[in-house]
Amino acid sequence: MQFFWTLVALVVVLGLAWRFLGSYMAAVFEGRVHWLGWLERPVYAALGTSPEQEQSWKRYAGSLIVFSAVSILLTYLIIRTQGSLPLNPQHLGAVSPALSYNTAVSFVTNTNWQNYDGESTMTYMSQMAALTVQQFVSMAVGVAVAIALVRGFARRNSPTIGNFWVDITRCLLYIELPIAFVFGLIFVGQGAVQTLSGPVHIHDILNNMTQVIALGPVGFMEVIKELGTNGGGFFNANGAHPFENPTGLTNFISIVLLLCVGFSLTYTFGKMVGSIRQGVALLAAMVILFSAWVGFSSYSEHVGNPAVAAAGIKSQPTGNMEGKEARFGGTQSALYDIASTQTSTGSVDGSNDSYTAMGGFGLITGMMLGEVSPGGDGSGLYTILIYAIIAVFIGGLMIGRTPEYIRKKIQAKEVKLAGLGALVMPIIVLILAGIAVSVAEGRAGPLNGGPHGFTEILYALVSQANNNGSAFAGLTGNTQFYNVIGSIDMLVGRFGIMIPALALAGSLAKKGAVAESLGTFRTDNGMFVGLVIGVILIIGGLTFFPAVSLGPIVEQLIHSKFF
Repeated sequence: MQFFWTLVALVVVLGLAWRFLGSYMAAVFEGRVHWLGWLERPVYAALGTSPEQEQSWKRYAGSLIVFSAVSILLTYLIIRTQGSLPLNPQHLGAVSPALSYNTAVSFVTNTNWQNYDGESTMTYMSQMAALTVQQFVSMAVGVAVAIALVRGFARRNSPTIGNFWVDITRCLLYIELPIAFVFGLIFVGQGAVQTLSGPVHIHDILNNMTQVIALGPVGFMEVIKELGTNGGGFFNANGAHPFENPTGLTNFISIVLLLCVGFSLTYTFGKMVGSIRQGVALLAAMVILFSAWVGFSSYSEHVGNPAVAAAGIKSQPTGNMEGKEARFGGTQSALYDIASTQTSTGSVDGSNDSYTAMGGFGLITGMMLGEVSPGGDGSGLYTILIYAIIAVFIGGLMIGRTPEYIRKKIQAKEVKLAGLGALVMPIIVLILAGIAVSVAEGRAGPLNGGPHGFTEILYALVSQANNNGSAFAGLTGNTQFYNVIGSIDMLVGRFGIMIPALALAGSLAKKGAVAESLGTFRTDNGMFVGLVIGVILIIGGLTFFPAVSLGPIVEQLIHSKFF
């Protein structure tokens, strides 16, 4: 019953956020919000730009690449030199070059994959000046690309798609900072730690042992971790640590934060293109996929672990509690973790490695669909729009007309760019997974053998390519091999989709509007929603089914005869 009311509250809160936050974001990116103009204008002056200086898609993409490259460099330098920087009460040393580079790439690409224990590896300076800063700006970059693509649909005969520097500035000032500040206060008020003091040492006289309790600037980092669909926590235990996620209220707020922007951007899309129904269609596709995966995975964990049942323990009244957050229960943990994996957040309040085979199947396959339900902040919207273009192309073939979407003709160039954007992630994952299982360095990573060990490798590469960052936790990722291929995976997964999305924006913005007719294929009804979902499932299913057959499906068959 508690789980039911949690879902009801979640639907109500997200419904309100979809309407009001979505409308507010449209106003922000259309330049109708100026209450921080006194701070916004000096930023533009320092950058040497202004809202009137718009960019073509190539200049927009160039600015994005330059900004991201500089961000990687600065993040790398801070982590590498942290031993000589202030705010280091634990006197931690510099991080190794390979791990520093992997971490810098991870946070700049909004992946937040962590091949380290945060509390024992990163100083307060690294956590704040490098990692938390990137949690803010990486969200802004993703949202900016999504808004640029929306402008491509909304504009007519335009050579420009906006200004990258203006878009990320507005996202930071008007969306991220206000929300993060308000909810940061709530998290700290609920008990999330926020201090620059060093760790606490507690001596156990009876056992003559000393326990070190790590502290740090945790509370506000936790909020942007969720809001920005980042997922990289201060502590190794992430959202299962009581200093990051102290109460049931913070657990609920975390789920709301990591879902709200992704879902709300569909309203922003509808508002900016002049048809809310178009945004509702995308929202419906996201909600149906999300609900299906939450239901499937929650049920898989609720019925218990088939391996435990096979060992003679028939009754598991609370389901599979191995590795779950005991404060909230198995179904609540499944809701949190599915919400996290389907938003490219990657934070967890349990151990993914301890899920049942089918529960783990739900986690990994949700990412294999391309992170579109609702996906990461910005990345979910521009990815589902890529799938929508493919769906429109298929629908146009069915009715024998030139495909159209949002009154724009979808021609060969747009279909090719959409196809490239949709296939980049599966291609890089399958190539790197093949390499990882073919070489000794790759096979040495998983702690388990057989299908579960293969799933640990596959999950890591799927997570990194989708810029999710969650892990099965059974893979030893802090090796030269996995740091290198993980960095490649994250970079290709991020920019290999962003650049085609921006090219699509530029191509669409130059087009004029197409008049609707009786033969126009409608893209705001249930048939189109079904077609989009079908395209997503077919692309994800056809490319990854052989791989998941060797992992979670085989594992389930081994432990249960009822699959």
